[in-house]
Amino acid sequence: MAKLRVMSGREVCDILAHEGFREVRRRGSHVVMQKRLPQGTITVPVPDHPEIKVGTLQGIIRQSRLPRHLFEA
Repeated sequence: MAKLRVMSGREVCDILAHEGFREVRRRGSHVVMQKRLPQGTITVPVPDHPEIKVGTLQGIIRQSRLPRHLFEA
């Protein structure tokens, strides 16, 4: 498994948007992205920080149900 790259909140939001998520609201330093599916809605909060910590990025990947390779170096 390759290492996760250092990413900003904006870069993560761009990847999520490319995969079908859309920004539903922004409050303070967090952006909430959603994707509607036939079986429900996936909601992912993303901190709008210059650098997202690895644990936070892993949580975003898990919540979004996207493949990890999209976020790897």
